[in-house]
Amino acid sequence: MQSDQAAEAEILCERRGAAGVVTLNRPKALNALTLGMVRAMRAALDAWEKDPAVTRVVVTGAGGRAFCAGGDIRRLHDLGREGRIDEARTFWGEEYKLNARIKSYTKPYVALIDGIVMGGGVGLSLHGSHRVASEKLMFAMPEVGIGFFPDVGATYALPRLPGAAGTYLAVTGERIGLADACALGIATHAVASSAMGQVLDDLCAGGDIAAVLAAHAVDPGAPPLAGERAMIDRCFAGADIPDILNRLLSETGQSSENAGRLAALMRTKSPTSMAIAREQMRRGASLTFAEAMRLEYRIVSRIAEGHDFYEGVRAVIVDKDQAPKWRPQRVEEVTSEAIAAYFAPLPEGDLAID
Repeated sequence: MQSDQAAEAEILCERRGAAGVVTLNRPKALNALTLGMVRAMRAALDAWEKDPAVTRVVVTGAGGRAFCAGGDIRRLHDLGREGRIDEARTFWGEEYKLNARIKSYTKPYVALIDGIVMGGGVGLSLHGSHRVASEKLMFAMPEVGIGFFPDVGATYALPRLPGAAGTYLAVTGERIGLADACALGIATHAVASSAMGQVLDDLCAGGDIAAVLAAHAVDPGAPPLAGERAMIDRCFAGADIPDILNRLLSETGQSSENAGRLAALMRTKSPTSMAIAREQMRRGASLTFAEAMRLEYRIVSRIAEGHDFYEGVRAVIVDKDQAPKWRPQRVEEVTSEAIAAYFAPLPEGDLAID
């Protein structure tokens, strides 16, 4: 039984048999990441990598609703509003270093994704060797809806998805489930939610990882996006956001009933954020992971000094009026020069990725 102190901890990092087990333990906040959680997880990964008794790392989320719904956006918003941008940058910098640590980890890293995984939670799962998801999976990178951008390694990972799927996910913020996540390679294995506890036990017992996952494998079903993939590839290959919108509108009423809905959805998102995301997808395809994380830190440093992030969080999370006033308001008003400035080197130098 957990002690009262352990039950209240934001994150639990413990050795269980052959596994180093990380439990994200903020269920009421959908396991949203804090700086303390990032630091504790980094320390545990460093220690376990050197421990020969630990043969794999397993990461899970408490509460049954979410693996991790992202970073603590409200906290980051409040820090910026209070003029404490350096503290917010500290969180993002350490989070991005943790993402890079996961990507380069030398032991099997198994994320058990049983519920919502968004934003920062994607950074804790997508870059590991094994992404084991259940029918409760709900994956999204919804940052363009709050004036932010798809970070935590999305610059590297999303352009490497099939076709234009990565751009589609980045600029619309659309949610996908288990079948589509498996079809796109976001999830590597499908198991039933009811079996997740047994999977964890078997992994801790030291069972061969591939055999354990094969023993619990289920058919994820037909991916709902399958019929839309050709439309997605045509439209989201557009050179910029206005081009993508024009392509979507040209499809409406012809090959896809969904195209018009997506165009209308995009019109509600931050024009600047969508333009940043489109440029990330263009640049990210040729970057190393470390280069992508350094680029994201450049972007977030500029986002933290801008308008749309604070306005988006206000509209969606603080006041919840769902009526953000973006600057600029129209995608046609976003200039290439303005977007290029987000990607420019920082005067103080790039984030050090070790």
